[in-house]
Amino acid sequence: MSGHEDDSALIARFPGPPALAQELLGRWREPHRRYHTVTHLRAVLDRLEELDVQRYAADPDAVRLAAWFHDAVYDPREAATNEEESAELAEDRLPPGGRGAEVARLVRLTATHDAGPGDTNGAALCDADLGVLAGSPARYAAYAAEVRQEYGFVPDAAFRTGRADVLRRLLALPRLFHTPHGAAHWEATARYNVAAELSLLTG
Repeated sequence: MSGHEDDSALIARFPGPPALAQELLGRWREPHRRYHTVTHLRAVLDRLEELDVQRYAADPDAVRLAAWFHDAVYDPREAATNEEESAELAEDRLPPGGRGAEVARLVRLTATHDAGPGDTNGAALCDADLGVLAGSPARYAAYAAEVRQEYGFVPDAAFRTGRADVLRRLLALPRLFHTPHGAAHWEATARYNVAAELSLLTG
């Protein structure tokens, strides 16, 4: 399958104007990205379908739009502002009075992945984004390596310290996943993978 055909299939999954999907794909293909790429976008969209977002979420198309926007701005050197800038991009690109406000809220939620009780939109997006943690050992190792490549400008010791802090915060959460499917099928594997990576970093 050519890249053009692949793009066409992906754009067909975008609940909005194709031109906007093309713009967002251009962002996801920025050369400094290693994990936060079109492959990650496609995986999040696939996991939303695995979670049955159409029936589970209050506004499935808002969740899908948020998936497209959630890492549209991504610079590891400015990690603290990526979610906010991605949310602001959604507010700028989506029509006022429509889903824009909800999409922006969901994008901001990916900074903490802490969906509140009854927030089915937020739970679906956050679970789909964190679903990589529940991958096979090989896929998880590839994910961890890609994250390290994105932060290649950070010295090893500093990266290990920072990454270990992130992993400890994840393990301290009472739940990594908030949807029924995520809790049942992803939680245990994700915790195992995260604990194993933390052990490698700190052992």
